Amino acid sequence: MKRLKPSLGLHLIVALALSLVINFSYLLVPIITDQGVNQRGDVTLESEHSEGVLHLSPDMYGYIICDCPESDSTYVSTWQVRTFKLQEGDRLKFTTKSPRGGEMSGYEGANERLDEVVMRNGEEFSLDVIYDRPSRTMEFVWQIVYYALISYLLITLFVLARRREGRALWHYCAYALLIVVVSIVAIYLAPVMSFRDGAMRIVFFFEGHIHDNAYLVVLTKTLFMLVVSALYAFVYTLMQQRQQIVIENEQLKTENLSTRYNMLMGQINPHFFFNSLNSLAMLVREKDDERALKYIDQLSYTFRYIIQNGQCGVTTLREELEFGEAYIYLFKIRYEDKLFFDIDIDEKYREWMLPALSLQPLIGNTVKHNTITTKNPLHVTIRVVDGVLEIENEKHPKLDTEPSTGIGLSNLSSRWEIVIGKPIEVVEDDKRFMVRLPLDEPKA
Repeated sequence: MKRLKPSLGLHLIVALALSLVINFSYLLVPIITDQGVNQRGDVTLESEHSEGVLHLSPDMYGYIICDCPESDSTYVSTWQVRTFKLQEGDRLKFTTKSPRGGEMSGYEGANERLDEVVMRNGEEFSLDVIYDRPSRTMEFVWQIVYYALISYLLITLFVLARRREGRALWHYCAYALLIVVVSIVAIYLAPVMSFRDGAMRIVFFFEGHIHDNAYLVVLTKTLFMLVVSALYAFVYTLMQQRQQIVIENEQLKTENLSTRYNMLMGQINPHFFFNSLNSLAMLVREKDDERALKYIDQLSYTFRYIIQNGQCGVTTLREELEFGEAYIYLFKIRYEDKLFFDIDIDEKYREWMLPALSLQPLIGNTVKHNTITTKNPLHVTIRVVDGVLEIENEKHPKLDTEPSTGIGLSNLSSRWEIVIGKPIEVVEDDKRFMVRLPLDEPKA
């Protein structure tokens, strides 16, 4: 069975949407802006302003010695020194915070730590002045493109892993390993913001010198991508399997219809051949060689039409009428001036479609079930009314009714249902018999 092609475009759209969700949600929480000020685990204890002079250590962290001798020094982290671009001897007006539990990794004792700088060296302090960083647009593009590519790769791996055709256990293990590797690499190469040389830059996660919150953000993004990619792959493969089942059912239905049609066509040929041999035998018994030869020529044409068109399913009304005229000629030779056919078909309907060999059983049944004599000739009308082919004849019932197998009309009805998808209609009363066959209008 033909396998459905993967929807690469759909995977890309979902990956881009996932990246947008991740990064927009991330931007709603201004961690980047506050990551040098609001450290994870800090608790604000007091909001009053303090003043003092900054002293830096060789490791670039420092302490602010307050003006009040009874006050403890305030710790300033390396991150804050770089973020605020502080220098030795700066006089600062600031607020303080204390770490949770009274302790903070990176400095001794229970010193309070710097929270916000209000003034520096007598001037109002503003982050907008010192925050030398890439534009929001560039940062946003980096984040969107990177996580879209990782999301697309994860989605592709999850979808491939869920395909079951011909998959052994080691295939699943291999894809699981690839997903783990991609997730680790996604964390390792994630673009984050970091201070370098006194300014903020976009760097890779593995380069370090990033804030603690960046670890949490990158890990959260990666975990979110894994979960959403797995769920999407699950839903996508279910939909793909469902579509595959629908296609397989349609193919089975088509094969079944083709088989049924071929069986019905097999019923036509013996039935028609039997009637044709009877007519030819009559001519041979009458020793009318000229008409017998002509009859054989017309019979040859009809069989050639059956061979060429019998398996094609449908044909145009024009071709079917040409075949019908040859078939009618065979009966006219047999009944001479006692059988008449009135054919009135508008030219616009001659290219409409119908199942091949539709006229043969109707013409044959008309002759078979009616008395045809010089005093009581038979008239058959073939016309099209509003896209419906009508074959109508007067009823001249035979005194000795020939046994009917029911193959002809039942066969025609079944073929019409299979090929055209519309039912035929039989109209019958004491004086007339008519079969109405809806034609299929050709597509432009």
